[in-house]
Amino acid sequence: MSDHKEVFRNLPGVDRLLASPDLLPLLAVYGKELLTYAIRLALDGFRQQIISHAIPPDHNDIIKRITALVQLYGGRHLRKVCNATGVVIHTNLGRAPFSPHMLNDSFSVLQGYNNLEFNLETGLRGNRNDHASAILKYLTGAGDILVVNNNAAAVMMILRSFAKGREVIVSRGELIEIGGSFRIPEIMAASDCNMVEVGTTNKTRISDYRKAVNKHTALLFKTHKSNYVIRGFTEEVSLDELVVLGRELNIPVLFDLGSGLLKKIAHPAFEQEPDVREALASGADLVCFSGDKLLGGPQAGIIAGKKQLIDKLKKEPMLRALRVCKTTLVLLETACSYYLNEEELHFRNIIFKAFYRENSELFHSAETMKSVLSDNGIIARVIDSPGQCGGGTLPDATIDSYAVIIQYGKNNKERSDYAERMYRGLLEHETPVLGILRQGNILFNILTLDPDEIPVVSKVIAEVNEVVLREIATASA
Repeated sequence: MSDHKEVFRNLPGVDRLLASPDLLPLLAVYGKELLTYAIRLALDGFRQQIISHAIPPDHNDIIKRITALVQLYGGRHLRKVCNATGVVIHTNLGRAPFSPHMLNDSFSVLQGYNNLEFNLETGLRGNRNDHASAILKYLTGAGDILVVNNNAAAVMMILRSFAKGREVIVSRGELIEIGGSFRIPEIMAASDCNMVEVGTTNKTRISDYRKAVNKHTALLFKTHKSNYVIRGFTEEVSLDELVVLGRELNIPVLFDLGSGLLKKIAHPAFEQEPDVREALASGADLVCFSGDKLLGGPQAGIIAGKKQLIDKLKKEPMLRALRVCKTTLVLLETACSYYLNEEELHFRNIIFKAFYRENSELFHSAETMKSVLSDNGIIARVIDSPGQCGGGTLPDATIDSYAVIIQYGKNNKERSDYAERMYRGLLEHETPVLGILRQGNILFNILTLDPDEIPVVSKVIAEVNEVVLREIATASA
């Protein structure tokens, strides 16, 4: 322990580090209070390492640790990432991406004040639930609309409001799980209702629902299998069939559509995808869906349906805990406005834009990246690499695209080591780039990169490549 104390005394003090020329830029930007906090935290960490018999840090180690801590606490943890995965709605990258048009069209309302809870016609207090309602009712044909903070919340609110302590009938083939361990059975349990499973994983008939109905039945529940496909010896109850049964027995039908396509889109990839307007026209009493999937807006759970049912939901005390902010409502209205003109939708909504990108434009972008990398001494080639919609949507659909793959190494081990180092290095760069690790290679899908991002991403790849080659050379020495 006496040895430790001697080493501790060799660590620079807080005042000395505050006066260090190496930390003056941080002091100017972040201020003395945060810098002092980071210095103390760094020194405490080094003391713990010394006790564990680690090598004492030198001056550069200390400065690097303090700088990293200051940037962690004082900088933005949420950062822009260049998506080179080919997955358009990437759940881990914020789901639906916002176009510059969408942000620009929303900014004027978000800057300064707005009428979030003020009625400009009466001059009295208004209701935030009124916003986005009119355009969504028009686009979907719903009697009324309610917006909450996500689709899981929408499902739970409906179940608690209409089926608390009662039974909800659902097909075994539709007990879905989506990202983040959202599972229908767990949502049912958390909503204080009793789930009644009918049919089998691959076959459910309308007679299965009919047999399960009793005096305790509160809802007939259908879920869109938006993130998987069952093929082969299968049978599924259509929404139309369920609606007929619901009307006959006077039991409401809830359709958890999830993926959130508002109306039919003239593209082959969407031919089999159910949409909200169609579901409501079929007679579903309530349809709920996400705002940040195919709709292309912010995270939100939207409930569309019969006015008397929505009115009941609006009176639920839970609604205040699930309400959305002004930013969500403005972005949602903006995203919905693009559905009024399909050409605008293809241009201003990045999700649909991905489906309509020209093959020649994608190939040109891939060749441009390859050329820039070649100028920096990196051998690469362009390959066919289909993208996908992602985000728990269109599981069967692919989008034609290309990827740039870096060629490195004389054997699988060298290639794999290089690819993994590049992958990590690109994520740690000040402009993070998320590529793809596939079969020991690193590649970059062009579909999810805007043409303006190609030079930026190419430069980042070149910079990280230099660092990785030095690391490999050092490790081999």
